[in-house]
Formats: sequence, structure tokens, C-alpha cells
Amino acid sequence: MSYMILDDKSNCTIIMEFFLMEFSSIRELQVLHAILFLLIYIAAVMGNLLTITAIVTDPQLHSPMYFFLSNLSLSDLGCISVTLPKFIVNSLTGNQAISVLGCAAQVFFFLFFAAIEFALLVAMSYDRFVAICHPLHYGVTMTPLRCLWAAAGSWVCSFIYSALHAGNMFRLPFSGSNMIHQFFCDIPHVLKVSSPEVRDTEYVLLVASSGLVLICFGFLIVSYTYIFSTVFKMPSEEGRYKALSTCSPQLIILLLFLLAGMVTIFGPITDTSPVQNLLISVTYTILPPFMNPIIYSLRNMKIKIALSKIIKTTIFPKKEMCKFEAIVK
Repeated sequence: MSYMILDDKSNCTIIMEFFLMEFSSIRELQVLHAILFLLIYIAAVMGNLLTITAIVTDPQLHSPMYFFLSNLSLSDLGCISVTLPKFIVNSLTGNQAISVLGCAAQVFFFLFFAAIEFALLVAMSYDRFVAICHPLHYGVTMTPLRCLWAAAGSWVCSFIYSALHAGNMFRLPFSGSNMIHQFFCDIPHVLKVSSPEVRDTEYVLLVASSGLVLICFGFLIVSYTYIFSTVFKMPSEEGRYKALSTCSPQLIILLLFLLAGMVTIFGPITDTSPVQNLLISVTYTILPPFMNPIIYSLRNMKIKIALSKIIKTTIFPKKEMCKFEAIVK
């Protein structure tokens, strides 16, 4: 089956579909990959859904920090759903083709959810800065309306950012190779097979957006510098532990996100090592959405309590609980 058509005017082939890389030609290994990543996907989806449910249903978690965390879990759900389901289906069917439109959708939504996550991490760092460094002004500064505007601004700005990049990358037809040496439409690999005009424009957009990213990164460094400086000056050991326990999960998630970003930017674009490509891509596409709910559920006592309530309510409904209590009595 041909995946390119002939353009009579320019006498060149225009790509209509891409082929994603398969990590093994052995059928048994393809099925094993699909099962493994299906289990990872289910675990990530369940973890993030449980986090969102716990925050929404528990009144004690109706605060700015957990509001931003619920948005972060929602962006994690979207981020992992952009890449893994397609890879699982491709591994099971043995069909590695993806349309240009489908590839554009992957690029757009991956950028969209990744940008949201970074923006939310900036908002969460400011929330912890105000809570720890200026606790008396916390109620006045972090009002529900301001938190709503911050979250809405993150989603809107991320939409504009991803639309600019995806629109530029797919504004001209692809006429080179139709092989993407990755299990999804990864941006560096798509740019590698795009036209020189698109690459030049994309580099300009990346340089322009890098300025804003660096400003946000500087804000993160300053915020956490003030936070740790204030925490270590606290006379009470219990107070220091409590303050660190509220901001350490966010700091771990931030470091994980930065690690993923560094791997994305500085990782080699190789066409010869599918295993290396898989390990690199897993670092920034699967690891953060999978690890974020684990980090919060293990480090945050309030979320642990809320999750235990949900599990008890699910396993033992009220009627069964009443019968159980009556039997015990």
C-alpha cells in the first residue's frame, strides 16, 4: 500500500501518512510491549482519576494547593492519553501507520498538556511561597477567583502556544522521509522530516518561547530559594517538617518535569537504536504522569485519608457498613 501521492506540478511525492517505529519485529514481543504499556496506562489513569476524585469529594481538600493539583492530574491524564493508546493499538494490530492529521493532533495535544503542566507547577510554587513565607496574607492573596484565573490562564496560554507550534510544523506538505523513528509523533523527529522553511520558522518560535520559559524557571528558583530559607529559619522542628511535607511533593514533581524536559532537549535523535529511543521517550511521556499521583499519595497525609475514605465507601457501601456494624455489635 502506498502512503504518498504524486504532485504533478512539482513532480515530487507528498507524504499522506507516516510510519511510526516498531520496537521489535517479533510478534510475541509486540504483544508483550502492548500488555506492559496497557498496564502502565491503566495504573496512570486510575492514579490520576483517584487523585481528582479525592480532591473533588473531600471538603478538606478544597484549597488552592489541591485545586492546582487536580488540574495537574487532569493534564497528566491528557498527556499520557495522547501517546500510549495509539502505541498499544499499533503493537496489537502490527500497523504502524499514522495519518498526517493524526500526527498533527499528537503534536498539538502533547505540547498543550506539557505546557499546562509547566504553567501549573509555576502557580503551585507561588502558592507554596505565599503559604510558607507570607502565611498571614495567604487568604487575601490566594483567593478562589485568583486561583481560577491562574488555572484558566494556564489552559488558554498553553492552547495558544501549542497551536502556534503545531500550526507551523504542519503548514507545509512533507516531502521527505515518511519514517518517524519514535513510537509517537515526537517533535524533533517530525521536524527532521519537515521542510527547511518549517524548521527555520520553528527554531525562531522556540527561541522566542524559550525566553518566557527561562523567566518562569527563574521565578521557580527564586520561589523555592525563599521557601527553603524560611523553612530552615523556623524554630520548631515540627513546623519545619510540616512546611517541607507540603512543598516537597511539588518540588519532586518539578524536578521530574525538568529532567524530562532536559532529556527532550538534549537527548540524541537516533535512527538506529529503537531501545534507546524507547527509554528516552518513556522518561518524558510516561514517567511524569505515572509518578505524579504516586508521589502525592505517598507524601501527602490528607490525600491518603481521602483516598482511604473513597476505597472504604466503594468496597463497603453504607448499607453493608450498617449490617457489618450491627453484626459486630
